[in-house]
Amino acid sequence: MTFVADPARYDSMPYRRAGRSGLLLPPLSLGLWQNFGSTRSFETQRAIVLRAFDAGITHFDLANNYGPPPGAAEEVFGRILATDLKAHRDEIVVSTKAGYLMWPGPYGDHGSRKYLLSSLDQSLTRLGLDYVDVFYHHRPDLETPLDESMGALTTAVEQGKALYPAISNYGAERTTAAAALLAGAGTPLLLHQPRYSLFDRSPENGVLDAVEQAGAAAIVFSPLAQGLLTDRYLGGVPEGSRAVTSAFLHESDLTEDVLTRVRALNDIAAGRGQTLAQLALQWVLRSPVVVSAIIGASSVQQLEQNLGALDGPELTDDVLTVIDAALG
Repeated sequence: MTFVADPARYDSMPYRRAGRSGLLLPPLSLGLWQNFGSTRSFETQRAIVLRAFDAGITHFDLANNYGPPPGAAEEVFGRILATDLKAHRDEIVVSTKAGYLMWPGPYGDHGSRKYLLSSLDQSLTRLGLDYVDVFYHHRPDLETPLDESMGALTTAVEQGKALYPAISNYGAERTTAAAALLAGAGTPLLLHQPRYSLFDRSPENGVLDAVEQAGAAAIVFSPLAQGLLTDRYLGGVPEGSRAVTSAFLHESDLTEDVLTRVRALNDIAAGRGQTLAQLALQWVLRSPVVVSAIIGASSVQQLEQNLGALDGPELTDDVLTVIDAALG
């Protein structure tokens, strides 16, 4: 069936400015980390992407190694871009990254100029694009000079293969140093992507401040703590859930202490007429430094539920105090 975009797709999405840049992003971005690749139905993946676009989600977050297998998520998204979304390329922000192991040998990992620029070329081929909007160094590499890694991002922008540079998983001090190098080269830092959720507040210990001082914005990943901040595990561990299948969440993580906090947060959400996931997303978006939260989705229904976070009641100081108490 030929895709026809919803003409009302921009009517209700409250876009936010990314730091001091001219770029506006939706408060929820679609990440293709764990639910996209060759092991899942293409039609399901297509349906999720197209529904996201129809809902006003214009930003799609990828990386070279997303799959499985690595590279498959970019290939799937490239296939959708080449067909259903071909006429809408200029309405879409495409992000990709390099920094983790992608191919064997000494040049397929970390942060060298050779790896980052070679990986970007490979990503563009898989995506079928001449450029991506945002290119990230996916993680800090302490063995490569920071000016080499940031210089590679600058080169990507100067070559027209990326519009903006970004970083992910950097600590506060290294964020400040990276931002200074990029600004000095005339390609200012756009985004920093840290892990941030009710269960991981470490970016509050300097990273968010460093991002704000750099004039950039934070776009956070794992805002639902790999599914812990949903109602999925309130009654045990479902068969086929991430706690069973994922390398990033294990059944041993579901301690009674964690489940007690999840239940308390779920009660708070229910009292506000929300799901726990909607409350958790609204919570990370409360910070003025956070421009967007990256959500995954295994179905259109799950995507729709997460979109409900944008319609939640106000997070007052009193509610935030109750949430803090529930976290212990």
